[in-house]
Amino acid sequence: MRSVVLAVLLLPFGQVPAVAEKPATTAETISYGAHDWPWWRGPQRSGIANPKQSPPVTWSETENVLWKVPVPGRGHSSATVIGDQVFLAAADPEREVQSVLGFDRQTGERVWEAVAHEGNFETKGNKKASLASSTIACDGKQLFVNFLNNGAIFTTAFDLSGVRLWQTKVSDYVVHQGYGSSPTPYRHLVIVAADNKGESGGAIAGLDRASGEIVWKQSRPAKPNYASPIILNVAGKDQLFLTGCDKVTSLNPLTGTTNWEIEGATTECVTSTVTDGVHIFTSGGYPKNHMAAVVADGSGTVTWENTVRAYVPSMLCNNGYLYATLDGGFATCLESATGKELWKSRLGGTFSSSPVLVGDRIYATNEEGTTFVFKASPDAFEELARNKLGESVFATPTICGSRIYTRVTHQVDGRRQEFLYSLSSKN
Repeated sequence: MRSVVLAVLLLPFGQVPAVAEKPATTAETISYGAHDWPWWRGPQRSGIANPKQSPPVTWSETENVLWKVPVPGRGHSSATVIGDQVFLAAADPEREVQSVLGFDRQTGERVWEAVAHEGNFETKGNKKASLASSTIACDGKQLFVNFLNNGAIFTTAFDLSGVRLWQTKVSDYVVHQGYGSSPTPYRHLVIVAADNKGESGGAIAGLDRASGEIVWKQSRPAKPNYASPIILNVAGKDQLFLTGCDKVTSLNPLTGTTNWEIEGATTECVTSTVTDGVHIFTSGGYPKNHMAAVVADGSGTVTWENTVRAYVPSMLCNNGYLYATLDGGFATCLESATGKELWKSRLGGTFSSSPVLVGDRIYATNEEGTTFVFKASPDAFEELARNKLGESVFATPTICGSRIYTRVTHQVDGRRQEFLYSLSSKN
């Protein structure tokens, strides 16, 4: 397994930083393999997968299925893939257990279950929400997961064999729709957001990866919001972005101090910020539909904005173009510098899962379990395939090592049952 310093991870595949940061210490080094998927939205936190792979374009219940394994309870987290293991967060209401599951990458065998919480399940929130919607992050040695439990947000760390190392309460939490923000490792920290409408407001915090100790913590407005903290290298430096609560915020990820903040976005955001290296692109859906391009140099310049509803699925930014699957069942392509719509095409269904880009192909799955594969091209919409699997999908697919890991719900003997699939055309 090769080691990768995070400053390099945030650059496009194959690009080397012009000026290297100071060498990382052992505690700051984050390691993963070239064929791994270490956290939410992949190695670059962008939804862009390694282009040097060949995942299947078509599949079904009987075609290109390497393995299929049942998953207890209900969850919307994506699979995290490191080395020879696949990790998934789960919430089992029958046992009232929130846990991390470890699977063998080659066979799908469930090797272990590590319990983070027992009891104190939250019953409020949107009917689409789950109590395991946070995607696990891995630094190569430890797993980090966020769970809402007993009226608070906790981050728990496990080793790669499922041994619990520490657990830290980040913030009290008043449920509005639910909770789904994922942790993000950076240098010696793991960063966690817990925006909520409680009287004391929410918080964003940097926790020491080794001990769970809170190194820095910033208060947030008392408003509901669901975005994950995303670290991107923009305007010459690493910036920690969080959108929502009617603000677009940039923090120093090492200290939590504010780089800049502007009024904008909308109150409730779910999507994760993406960048073209100059702008960051924000979107939200309540109380207004909102998409905008913000120059990330601290000037507060908003280059363009519109009322397109990209509320839950995060966008993709590639080669000067934005691609989005809109909640209402459309795919669209915009010129990132101007916001000009280049094309828009009806896919069908409702989307919560975010699209993933592999080379020149985009994979996008709707809530009804249909995955659309189409060209990442500004010229026109070109569908390559559509594949139906199961009755319900909310989790974003993970695509690495020429395999697709997807969390799918079936009805089995009249009961809801989730499965994790590994799809491969090289069985």
